[in-house]
Amino acid sequence: MPDHPHSFHDLYQQLRTAYGPQPDWWPAEDPFEIAIGAILTQNTRWRNVELALANLKQAGLLNCVALLETPPSEIAEHIRSAGYYNQKAASLINLCRYLTAAGGFPALAQKPHHETRPALLAVKGIGPETADDILLYALHQPVFIIDVYTRRLFARYGLIQGDERYATIQTMVEQALPTDVAVYQEYHALIVQHAQAIDR
Repeated sequence: MPDHPHSFHDLYQQLRTAYGPQPDWWPAEDPFEIAIGAILTQNTRWRNVELALANLKQAGLLNCVALLETPPSEIAEHIRSAGYYNQKAASLINLCRYLTAAGGFPALAQKPHHETRPALLAVKGIGPETADDILLYALHQPVFIIDVYTRRLFARYGLIQGDERYATIQTMVEQALPTDVAVYQEYHALIVQHAQAIDR
C-alpha cells in the first residue's frame, strides 16, 4: 500500500516503486484492437474482453470493413462474454462508421486530441473513459484516464474528494504531472495493477 502520498506525483512514484515499470501495458496488436477493447471492457473484467476479442479474431472481424458488413446480432454473439453484448455490438459498429469517415487511425493520429476527443464522444456508446482509452493507448495522445480504480485510490488518500466530475479530476492530474504519454500510460497501468493486487 502507498504510504500516505502528498501529491499525484508522489503516489505515482510510490506505485512505480512497488510494482515496477509498466511498458506496453495494454495488450493489442494494433490501434484498432485497442479501440475495440476499450469498448468491450466497459463494465466488465479484462478476462471477459480477451474471450470476446479472441472470438472476433477467429471470425475475421477485427477490422472495420468486416464489422460493418456483419449483422449486429452476429457480432453480439461473438462478444457475449463481455456483457451488454447487443449494446456493445452497436457501439462497435458506430465506432467503425466514425473511423471510416475520419480516414482511420493514421488520419486521426495527425490531429490534436482536443479535436479528436469531442468527435469520439459524439459516437454513441463512447463516453469519456472509453474515448480517453482510445486517445491515450491507440493514438498516443496525452490524456489521463479517470476510471473507477483511479477515483477510488485518489479519494482514499485524500487527493480528491471522490465526487468530482470526470473532467475536474482529469484536469487536476494533468496539471500536476508532466504532459507525457508514457507517464500517463504507466500511471494508469500502475493504478490498475494496484487495484488488482489488493482485490485478490
